[in-house]
Amino acid sequence: MERLHLLGSDGPHGRIRPTSHFTGAKLAIVATAAVAVAAMAWWATRRSAPTHYVTAPVTRGIVVRSITATGTVNPVLTIIIGSYVSGVISDMCCDYNTRVRKGQLCAKIDPRPYQAALDQARGQLARDKAQLQGARIDLARYTDLHNEDSIARQTYEDQVALVHELQGLVQLDQASVRTAEINLGYTDIVSPVDGTVVARNITIGQTVAASFQTPTLFLIATDLTKMQVDTNVTESDIGAVKEGNQARFTVEAFTNRTFEGTVVQVRQAPQTVQNVVTYDVVIGADNAQFLLKPGMTATVAIVSERRTNVPRVPDQALRFLPGGLQGTQKPSTVPSAGPPPGTTQAGSAEGSRGEVWVLRDGKPTPVAVTKGLADESYTEVIAGNLSIGDEVIIGEQRTASSSRTGTFRFGL
Repeated sequence: MERLHLLGSDGPHGRIRPTSHFTGAKLAIVATAAVAVAAMAWWATRRSAPTHYVTAPVTRGIVVRSITATGTVNPVLTIIIGSYVSGVISDMCCDYNTRVRKGQLCAKIDPRPYQAALDQARGQLARDKAQLQGARIDLARYTDLHNEDSIARQTYEDQVALVHELQGLVQLDQASVRTAEINLGYTDIVSPVDGTVVARNITIGQTVAASFQTPTLFLIATDLTKMQVDTNVTESDIGAVKEGNQARFTVEAFTNRTFEGTVVQVRQAPQTVQNVVTYDVVIGADNAQFLLKPGMTATVAIVSERRTNVPRVPDQALRFLPGGLQGTQKPSTVPSAGPPPGTTQAGSAEGSRGEVWVLRDGKPTPVAVTKGLADESYTEVIAGNLSIGDEVIIGEQRTASSSRTGTFRFGL
């Protein structure tokens, strides 16, 4: 019988080498076992990683709800000075920022045409008065002759009518003289109030035409120590704005300074721009240091409601949910045990329900609360099993034991 010699043998008693198929299967088993061990180790590390909770105390303080709007800074009262008559500006006494008094001359229109019209009216009046005087003398003579029946009655009556006609003509001339005097007086452009010139629209030599529309020559602000901000509040927020509400605003010129004001008027006239309805809310502000200037753009926060010395929690606490409960339904909340210190049972009937998580015995515990007024940072708590100083959870940090870094999550 023929004997089969295996490759790699040194004779009939040589060693047998493993085939390549057998070696690959063994390596796959080893690799799978290594991956399984690594996965179990990683899972054990993650499960054993401690969770650190970020907390904030329940405090007592101020909660303010405000409405944000933009507006323009304007003087409280701005007087427009125009011209009733037309002519050439012959003199100008006021410029920008000039402080003026009531009755002070600001500009003058060339008075010569109006002076000539006045002289003409006065001459006409003098002539008609002379004619009236002569007619009265003739009437006195005709009256004597009429009493003696020396003249015709028609002649006497004609003279009486002539005297009456001249009397009316004299009255018309007197009115013409007064009109010419008034027009001559209008050539003096004077300030009607005490204030400051904030705009000047004329120069010497300019012709002013007052035929169809009164031209604006000057703008005078009566008192720049008192300013107002005309804001545009949307119709969704206007219901919360009342006269007397406090307001704060900033301007671009002083970004690090906040100005205080008060709502002095809520105007009823709506303004519609691209189907957006807004209302003009006027905010009065003090400007004793003359920092605010007309035309500045103001970003305004109108305080619609304010609560002081009330229990409050950070807004993040009401949005927080432990990581293990993310994507699942919230557990049932603990029933309220009454209002916190300083609140009343009447107040606990208002507001909507919410939930915060409190660390008790080192474990997060849900507590049901009744929310009150809320602002951008805090929410008032008007009922709930909370006490001042309780630590509510606002975030959590889970750190792996094999690494100094980990995941950090806030209740946003």
